Amino acid sequence: MAPMLSSEKTAAMLRRTARISVDLLLVLAMTTVALWLVGKMWSVVWPLVVGLLLTTLTWPATRFLRRHGWRPALAASLVTVLFLALFAGIVALIAVPVASQSGELTKGVVAGIQQLREWAAGPPLNIDDAQITQGLDAAVERVQDSAGSVVTAFGTGVGAVANGVVTAVLALFLMFFFLKDGTRFLPWLTRQLPGRLATDVPAVATRCWQTLGTFVRSQALVGLIDAVFIGVGLWILGVPLVLPLAVLTFVSAFVPIVGAFFAGFVAVLIALVSNGLTDALIVLAIIVVVQQLEGNVFQPMIQSRGLGLHATVVLLVVVLGGNLAGVVGSLLAVPAAALTAVTWNYLRAQLEEPAEQEEQPAGAPDAHEPSGGAAAPA
Repeated sequence: MAPMLSSEKTAAMLRRTARISVDLLLVLAMTTVALWLVGKMWSVVWPLVVGLLLTTLTWPATRFLRRHGWRPALAASLVTVLFLALFAGIVALIAVPVASQSGELTKGVVAGIQQLREWAAGPPLNIDDAQITQGLDAAVERVQDSAGSVVTAFGTGVGAVANGVVTAVLALFLMFFFLKDGTRFLPWLTRQLPGRLATDVPAVATRCWQTLGTFVRSQALVGLIDAVFIGVGLWILGVPLVLPLAVLTFVSAFVPIVGAFFAGFVAVLIALVSNGLTDALIVLAIIVVVQQLEGNVFQPMIQSRGLGLHATVVLLVVVLGGNLAGVVGSLLAVPAAALTAVTWNYLRAQLEEPAEQEEQPAGAPDAHEPSGGAAAPA
């Protein structure tokens, strides 16, 4: 006779499943509300996030100065000024060589366009000048018909640039105050929280800060690897502006997907107008190979070691963040996942039941006491 299911056990299992489902729905609802609030306050949250990321880069120098007797305000001011000088130097390192060779690049662009027209006029396309002119006229007419959309897009772009400038300035001021007064935050937070929260929240905040610093340093290492490999390839091919392109590759590594695409596009364009189509295709192949190695090998390995996340988790959260919030989502996906893992590991450690101590026979000496039962010296 086949065994029968226990109605009591089945009902208990269903009640437990229903209770867990209700708990999960409440957690999801709370998470949705929290994300909605973050979206409403994004104009403040985004500069705060950028300021924290910049602070992780500049805090080691500030800590060094403070340990050598510098006052917090003076150390933060000096590091902020040096950071601005370094940023201006990077911009100059990119802009000055480009400006000095702009004439040659312009001639190369014109020659490249002429070569493209000659290639299009030959087989297999056989497009003559009349067809090209007709296509240009059609494009101009299309632009004129959509002048309103162009103006709207231009206004949106100007607004985005203005918001970016405001965000950068606000993040810079926040970085200065974080460097100056950041060490006072945890003691102040400890005094504001009641009971056990006064211990748990500062502990989680400290671990999250360390994890965030690890993320920024690993991202910088990945950008350095990209800049070195791509820069060496450009140097071997004799492409001009190797150093500015390498610096641009390193800086753009902090902006996933779009940054790599922009840096690669600039490198291929310069190779095309200066060295010709063959070298441009070789540069494109080098960039594609390096970006594939970076995205699928270097970045997951480095970030998984430093952040305690598996390489597959890094890949999946980057894809998920990009689908949910675009470039910003891709940028924040890995640190958000790492901070979530840090918080969960801490909570799990606190929720674990303590190991049961082995029962000892009556009269047996305590294993923690010195032999002979003598008290340890004070």
